[in-house]
Amino acid sequence: MTFQQPTLNTSPKVSDEIRQTTCYMCACRCGINVHMKDGKVAYIEGNRDHPVNKGVLCAKGSAGIMQVNAPSRLKKPLKRVGPRGSGEFEEISWEEAMNIAVGWLTELHETAPHKLAFFTGRDQSQSFTSFWAQHFGTPNYAAHGGFCSVNMAAAGIYTMGGAFWEFGQPDWDHTKLFMIFGVAEDHDSNPIKAGIGKLKARGAKVIGVNPVRSGYNAVADEWVGITPGTDGLFILALIHELMKAGKIDLHYLAQYTNAAVLVDAETGLLMRDADGKELVIDRTTGKPTPFDQKGVRPDLSATYRKAGVTHRTVMHLMAEKYLDPQYAPENVAEKTGISAQKIKTIAAELARVAFDEAFELEQDWTDFRGETHKTMTGRPVSFHAMRGISAHSNGFQTCRALHVLQILLGTVEVPGGFRFKPPYPKPVSAHPTPHGYGRPGKPLAGPHLGFPRGPEDLQINEDGTACRIDKAFTWENPMSVHGLMHMVISNAHAQDPYPIDTLFMYMANMSWNSTMNTSGVIKMLTDRNDDGGYRIPRIIYSDAYSSEMVAYADLILPDTTYLERHDCISLLDRPICEADGAADAIRWPVVEPDRDVRGFQSVLIELGARIGLPHFLNEDGTPKWKDYADYIVNHERRPGVGPLAGFRGEEGDQFGRGKVNPEQLQRYIDSGGFAIEHVPENARYMKPWNQHYQDWAVKIGLFDAPQPFLFQLYVEPMRKFQRAAEGHGGIQPPDHLRDRLKQVMDPLPIWYEPLEDGRVDPDEFDVHALTQRPMAMYHSWGTQNAWLRQLHGENPLYLPTKLWNKHGFEEGDWARVTSAHGAITVPVAHQSALNENTVWTWNAIGKRRGTWALSEDAPEANRGFLLNHLIHELLPPKGDGLRWANSDPITGQAAWFDLRVKIEKAAVPVVAQPTFAPITSPVPQGPETLTWKVGK
Repeated sequence: MTFQQPTLNTSPKVSDEIRQTTCYMCACRCGINVHMKDGKVAYIEGNRDHPVNKGVLCAKGSAGIMQVNAPSRLKKPLKRVGPRGSGEFEEISWEEAMNIAVGWLTELHETAPHKLAFFTGRDQSQSFTSFWAQHFGTPNYAAHGGFCSVNMAAAGIYTMGGAFWEFGQPDWDHTKLFMIFGVAEDHDSNPIKAGIGKLKARGAKVIGVNPVRSGYNAVADEWVGITPGTDGLFILALIHELMKAGKIDLHYLAQYTNAAVLVDAETGLLMRDADGKELVIDRTTGKPTPFDQKGVRPDLSATYRKAGVTHRTVMHLMAEKYLDPQYAPENVAEKTGISAQKIKTIAAELARVAFDEAFELEQDWTDFRGETHKTMTGRPVSFHAMRGISAHSNGFQTCRALHVLQILLGTVEVPGGFRFKPPYPKPVSAHPTPHGYGRPGKPLAGPHLGFPRGPEDLQINEDGTACRIDKAFTWENPMSVHGLMHMVISNAHAQDPYPIDTLFMYMANMSWNSTMNTSGVIKMLTDRNDDGGYRIPRIIYSDAYSSEMVAYADLILPDTTYLERHDCISLLDRPICEADGAADAIRWPVVEPDRDVRGFQSVLIELGARIGLPHFLNEDGTPKWKDYADYIVNHERRPGVGPLAGFRGEEGDQFGRGKVNPEQLQRYIDSGGFAIEHVPENARYMKPWNQHYQDWAVKIGLFDAPQPFLFQLYVEPMRKFQRAAEGHGGIQPPDHLRDRLKQVMDPLPIWYEPLEDGRVDPDEFDVHALTQRPMAMYHSWGTQNAWLRQLHGENPLYLPTKLWNKHGFEEGDWARVTSAHGAITVPVAHQSALNENTVWTWNAIGKRRGTWALSEDAPEANRGFLLNHLIHELLPPKGDGLRWANSDPITGQAAWFDLRVKIEKAAVPVVAQPTFAPITSPVPQGPETLTWKVGK
C-alpha cells in the first residue's frame, strides 16, 4: 500500500444498542445478540457467552432479521367470510376475535370439553399450553412430538431415563469414536457442528449411518448407506457380535442396569421384594437381595430356584435372544444393505475403542449404595441419533436397540460417552402417567401426556373406545407418550371415536407440509355434512405468517414473530441445558410489533380468564395473570419452583428453588437472556447413580428427593401389555390386536419389518423414499425468508446411480413417482452417495401458490414439491374394514420414512404435480425486491 491510500474507518458504528435474546430459527435455542439501530433490527450475531452456541450462529440464525421483516406476516385478526380454503377473510378487531373464541370455547368448557381438540406445533411453551388444556378439561391435547421423534424420546426414557439431543450430548472432550444414526442437519445443528469440529481437531473418528450422505454424514470418516427401516436389525447384529466376542462391560451391566435382575419365569415380570425393589442374586451371599443395598455384588449369570421353578436374570434372556443366528451379520447383510464384513469391522472398532482405549478420570464420587470411588472409568465411544431411525413403524424398538448397544458397551454417563443434560436422567417412575377423564367445567386430574406403566394407564372407555380423538394411549398404540397429532384431523373427520366441535391449532401447518396425505387432509378440512355444515364445525388457528393452513381456519389469531414476544425455554419443558450445567432462557420483545398482533401465549392467558378457568382467576374473579410475562414470573408449579429457575428469591440470588422475584425477567435480560447453574465437579458423570448429583438435583428443584435407578434393558411395562395380549389381567385388548401386541411389545429390543412393507407389493414399489430437512431451513418457516430462499428455492428428487442409469435419466429430466396412495411428477438430480434403492428430497420447500406472500411464479410454488402427497396417515387397507394408522404400533410415532414408491421417467410438466388452485392471500404479495433502511 502507498501513502496515497484513503483512510478507512475500520470500526464503523453498526448499532446503537445490543439486545440479547434467544434464537427461534430452529430448535437449537442459541443465544443471539440483536443489534439495534434507530429502534430497528440491524443485524443478528451469536452470543459468545451463551452455553449452547458460544457465539456460533448459522445461516438460519443470521437470517432471522428477514423473518421479522417478512411480507408474509399476518397483520390483524381474521374472520373467514368465504368458503374454507378460499382464503377469503375480513380483518376484525381483537375484541371481536376474542369474543368469538370465548363464545365457542366457554360453551364447550361448560358442557363437553372433550369436543375441543387443542394441538400445537413446534412451539417451545408446551409446559404452558398443556397447563391451559389440562385446566380447560379437554383430554385432546398434544404437541408435534408424535409426528417428529417420539420414538427416540420414549425409547430413551423407558430404557435409561433420557435420550439424545435435548436430553443429552456426547462427551465432546473425551470421545474418540462418534457414531451417528439417521441424523439430518436441522436439529441441534450448531452444537453438533462445533462438537464434530472438536473431534476432527483431535483425530477422533466419525461414522455416519444414513441412507443419504449429506451434512454431518458428508464429513464423517466412514459412511454406512443403510437401507431405510433396517437400522434396528443392523444394531442388533452389532450387539450379536459384541456379545459373541465377550466385548461388553460386565461390571457396568451388573452394578447400574437391570441385567442382573431376576425375571419371574412364569409371568415374565421382574422379581421384587415387599417394598417393590428389584431383586438380584448377591454373589457374596448367593441370596436374593434388593439391588440397592450397600455392598451388594449382583450376579449376572445367577439362577434362582423357588417352588420348583427356575428363574433367570435379564442377562440370561439377552444372551439367549441376541446370540441367535438370525442376528449374525451374514444373515442381516442383504436386508440392511451392509456387508457382513462391514458389520463385523464396525463391531470390532466399537469394542477396540471402548475397551482398549478406556481411561480413568481422577475424580472421587459416591454411588447410590453409599460406596465411595476414587476414579471414573471412561469409555470413549459415543452415539447420536434422531428422526431417521425414529420415524418408522419399527422405530421405538430400533431406538431401544441403540440405547441397549450403548449400555452394553458401558458408554452412557461415563467420561468419553453419552452424557445426560439436566433435568435428565429421570426414571419412568419420576414421570406422570397420562390423564384423560375430565368432567364439564372441571380440569383434568393431571397432565394429558405421560408414561404408562401398564394397561391400567390406558385412556379407554369401559366399552374399549378411545377417550382421545387421536386414540393415544389405546391398544392401537399403548405407549403414545406424545400423542398422535397426524391422526387428529383424520379421526375428527371420520368422527372416530367421536365428533368434535372445535379444532384449535397453533404453529401446525396441517394442510400442507406438516401432514400426511396432503390432498386428503385438505378435503377433510372442507368437507360438509348433509345439512351443509362443515364436518369439523369450527377451526381456530394461530400463526405469525400466511401459511397454507390459514385458509382452512374460521378464526385467525395472529401471532408475533420471535423477536416481538416473551417466551420461556424452561426446565419444566425443553431447557437449554448442557451436560455440565442446568440452564434455561427467555425471549423478550426486543422490538415492538408494527402490526395488530399478539403473542399466542398471552392470548391463551386472556382466553383462560375470560372463559372462567379457575386456575386462571384469583379468588375475587379477577385475572390471575395479565399476560404471559406475568405468568412466567409469578406461576409456581410447586412451592418455590416455577417456569424460570434463575434469579429466584427476594434477592434474586437463588437458582431452581426460591420465592417469586418480581424482577426476574429483567435479571434475565441483563444477564444475556439465560441463567445457568453448573453441576459440581464430582457430580458431572454417573448421574443416575451418583449421590452427589442426586443431592444437587434435589437442591435446585429438579427432584424433591434422590431417585437413583437402574437402566432398564428389559422394560417391564412392555411385558405387562404383552401379558394382557396373552389373556392375563382384567383389561384386555381387542382380539384383532392380540397377535400384533404379542410381537411388538417385547420387553427386549427386537426388529420387525416396517408395517407398510407388508401392505404393498415390494416388486412393484421397489424404491424407498425419504425427506430430510436442510441445515438452512427449519420446517416451512425458512422458504419465505428472502435470504434462505436463495439457498433452497426449489428441490429436486435425488436418485442414486443405480436408478439413474436404470431409467436413463439425464440432467433436466423429470420423474413420475408413485406410491400405493398417490403420484407426483417432479424434477430429478443424480447423487452417487446414496443407498442404491433410495430416493430423497429436502422437506417443506414446496409451497402452494398464494401463500407466504410469494409470487405465483416463485420457484417454491412451481418446481418445489412435497413427498407428503405420497404418504397416507393410514396404512393401505387389508380388507378387514378397520382403519390402521401409519404409525409405530407402540408409540403412535408417524411412520414418515416407511414410504415405498416406484419411479419412471416423465414428460416435463409446466409445474410440479400435483398442482392446486392458488389461495387468495390475506396479506399482499411481497415486493420484487425486499429492502428497508436501518439507521441513517
